[in-house]
Amino acid sequence: MENNRPSNRTVHDAELGEAGGAQNGGSSRTTPRSLSRAVSPPLKKRRTSPEEEEEQSFPAEQQARKQPCPSRRVVASPFHLTTIRSLGQNFNKDTVSLKGLLGDPLIKECWEFNYLHDIDFLMSAFDSDVRHLVKVHVIHGFWKKEDPNRLQIQSDAARYPNITTHHAYLPEPFGTHHSKMMVLLRADDTAEIIIHTANLIPRDWSNMTQAVWISPRLPLLKPDAQQNTSSTRSSLPTGSGEKFKMDFLNYLRSYRAACKPLIDQLAKCDFSSIRGSLIASVPGRHSLVDDFPTRWGWAAMKETLRLVPVRQAADRGQGSDDDSEKPEIVIQISSIATLGPTDNWLKNTLFEALSGSQGPKTLLSSKSKSPPKPDFKIIFPTPDEIRKSLDGYASGGSIHTKIQSAQQAKQLQYLRPLFCHWANDSADGVGTTTTPIREAGRNRAAPHIKTFIRFANHKTKNSIDWALLTSANLSKQAWGDAQSKNNAGEPQVRICSYEIGVLVWPELFADSDGTSSGGGGGGGGGEKRGRKAVMVPTFLTDIPASHSSEKDRTSSVGGKEGLNKSTSGTSEEEGNGGDEEEEEKSIVVAGLRMPYNLPLQRYGLQEVPWVATANHLEPDWMGQVWRHE
Repeated sequence: MENNRPSNRTVHDAELGEAGGAQNGGSSRTTPRSLSRAVSPPLKKRRTSPEEEEEQSFPAEQQARKQPCPSRRVVASPFHLTTIRSLGQNFNKDTVSLKGLLGDPLIKECWEFNYLHDIDFLMSAFDSDVRHLVKVHVIHGFWKKEDPNRLQIQSDAARYPNITTHHAYLPEPFGTHHSKMMVLLRADDTAEIIIHTANLIPRDWSNMTQAVWISPRLPLLKPDAQQNTSSTRSSLPTGSGEKFKMDFLNYLRSYRAACKPLIDQLAKCDFSSIRGSLIASVPGRHSLVDDFPTRWGWAAMKETLRLVPVRQAADRGQGSDDDSEKPEIVIQISSIATLGPTDNWLKNTLFEALSGSQGPKTLLSSKSKSPPKPDFKIIFPTPDEIRKSLDGYASGGSIHTKIQSAQQAKQLQYLRPLFCHWANDSADGVGTTTTPIREAGRNRAAPHIKTFIRFANHKTKNSIDWALLTSANLSKQAWGDAQSKNNAGEPQVRICSYEIGVLVWPELFADSDGTSSGGGGGGGGGEKRGRKAVMVPTFLTDIPASHSSEKDRTSSVGGKEGLNKSTSGTSEEEGNGGDEEEEEKSIVVAGLRMPYNLPLQRYGLQEVPWVATANHLEPDWMGQVWRHE
């Protein structure tokens, strides 16, 4: 569920229909003037003002990743927030805009996947010199030919002869095409993958909190190079570019013929510079034991996290009974579906999948206790936070849950202890008043972003074990139902919707010069690198500060051989002289841009989540009320 009040130019994007529905539009019109102008090479762009640069340029840290710096020990956040129209530059540092992503005149082809589409808004983001030359493919989810949303897309696209529309294959009746992604093919023979959380409508790119992951530019493979993209399970390192490529192409294959031209082009590209794991969902019933190399939904998360090292109890002393430093997984979403009257699916399926890890096994003796299971928190805005948001009640049309029915009331009972505020400044909220607030600058920009973050310490939240940016909300349709059995008695998972996201963790960035040839795997890459890596939350910027004096960060990440040394019973404050100093210098600090303030604030006893299908008669800050139609 997304926006239940689309404007005339907004089309629900959930399951696409026929390919090429708008190809013939405009055939009787005169040739646009832009098609008769010389555009190769593109005109040199004029200098822009700082405000325009903020709107149109990539964040500085992305450029830094593309320009190797051998001495750099700080790595910028792999996730970037989007620019907020109504906030100043101090709150928009290192952010991206749609024009910044699509405004490069070297873009020759764009494949745009989403749930909601505004065709005119999409096209306005391209450089004006090539806007009518870029081959644009719009992938939506309206498979019924008479669906008014599909008809609106086709009508709008018909005004642009360079747009082709495609519908996603949706075998599940309750499924949606919820993935949010763009694939750009450029005139310099490189490709770029952009995975994000925003619908392609103006509201989502103006005053709502969103985030973006941008791949490096992917060049063509060298003639003698080969990357394994076979359709059988293999030992490709988790987190490597090769594994990402295999999973990404398998994801595109779920669209059947619609994406075959894109698959053919991306198969020729070198993905080795990518650091991260693809966590995606495709509709259908999927075996959990077959030889297919890619898992989907919660099964993909579970399989990947088994190979991701995290800080465990042994890092604080073997056999310790103190759970004061146990990890915490914070789930921050914009929609909560019906999960059931009990918490069986939430705890036994999703939470169980998210709790997995490789762990620093060499630190655990045979007599030591098992590492503690992480705590869980769920960030979801209250009605008061929607009222106070930059767009007021209007932003609530894209944020959904229900609490009215008896079953929904039972769901609220088991979710309430987990609920935390989005803005973390409620007068009725529960939380510490002595801890300094770390300001993310998005407390008044209502959240449409979706993040899953594991903090190594639930109190300090100074270091991060892993982070997922995704289109998936909290629903069985997105992550998959509980494990069941197929006709052959084999375990399977049923998924209804398309979703896509990227998982990152510290070890992927251990080679801080930005020249990694694969990003490494869940520890696999760490064995080949001389540096250890930690990931820390960053606020108001993508760039982490120099954290050399913060001992929590030097001991928060466990892993294989190269990462265990800092957590084997010695610490910086114990002072190991020159050896410890040298070890400190070898640490790479990767940032993760935070979309919400810390510390978190739990709901008060009388507080409830925002419900878009209820009436809210208390005026927002603009004097408007919300009446559900």
